[in-house]
Amino acid sequence: MEKLEEQIAHLTRMVDDLSEIVARQEGEITTLNRRVHMLMQREGERDSSGGGAVVIGDERPPHY
Repeated sequence: MEKLEEQIAHLTRMVDDLSEIVARQEGEITTLNRRVHMLMQREGERDSSGGGAVVIGDERPPHY
């Protein structure tokens, strides 16, 4: 019986730790989603204004 109580206490602690980790990750994901959205808006504005467009795939390297 004592062993089961120890296992329950251990599992309860593990669940609490994982819950904290998930909550922290949720905040980080929300922040990252906002940043990606902001960057996509900036890129869309830059594309629509026609400025700063550099197509790297079509450029030849300097040694050619």
